Amino acid sequence: MKRSSSYHRPSQDSSRLWLWGSHACQAALKNPNRSCFRLLTTESIAKNLTFTCKVEILDSAALTRLLPEGAVHQGIAMEVAPLPEPSFKELSQKEKGVLVVLDHVTDPHNVGAILRTARALGALGVLMTERNAPPLSGVLAKTASGALEDLPVWKVTNLARAIEDLKDKGFWAVGLDERASKVLSKSDFPPKISLIMGAEGEGLRRLTQEKCDFLAKLPTDPFFPTLNVSVATALALYELVRT
Repeated sequence: MKRSSSYHRPSQDSSRLWLWGSHACQAALKNPNRSCFRLLTTESIAKNLTFTCKVEILDSAALTRLLPEGAVHQGIAMEVAPLPEPSFKELSQKEKGVLVVLDHVTDPHNVGAILRTARALGALGVLMTERNAPPLSGVLAKTASGALEDLPVWKVTNLARAIEDLKDKGFWAVGLDERASKVLSKSDFPPKISLIMGAEGEGLRRLTQEKCDFLAKLPTDPFFPTLNVSVATALALYELVRT
């Protein structure tokens, strides 16, 4: 453990990511698949941690200056390597379950909240695009409250092709669309589902819609149907896992 007096901003090296916040960092410290380069904490937080990497002690103000503006660090931050991506082949072995698929959902708060809900409700994981998706670090990890460390997350370059690959593995593509004729709670679906969620405002892209086997909507007020994408995902996922 050492006391640090240097406050260098995190690098932009994509092989090194920053996490902050109590739940995100403590989950990362417990994850054997997460490599840690630096662990920075305040003195009071360090007393209550079990850790394997060297700790640098900063006061809270210094830690705030080090991290991006607005980062709520709760006295702890880590510089880590990205997690190894799980094998796509793992999904072939699943007999049932729901995989959440995100079509250009870019807000890290929304994606983090979706990961947290997906983990809590027992989803098989979350799949998103390489582009038009937030990095798996920082704000997203803090909002996910530790779910990033043990929920499978895939990033793909071509979402339409990935949906087809999932169909080959037995997953039916169910897109959530407020203009759909069927209500999700009244629809009968097979045991393996890709729940496909579009970005707020734009919704599902045309090509993504064309790849869906079903389009369904939530039973919202027709005069006020719009929900935050993370809330809509939580409601849809709950409906699918409870039946």
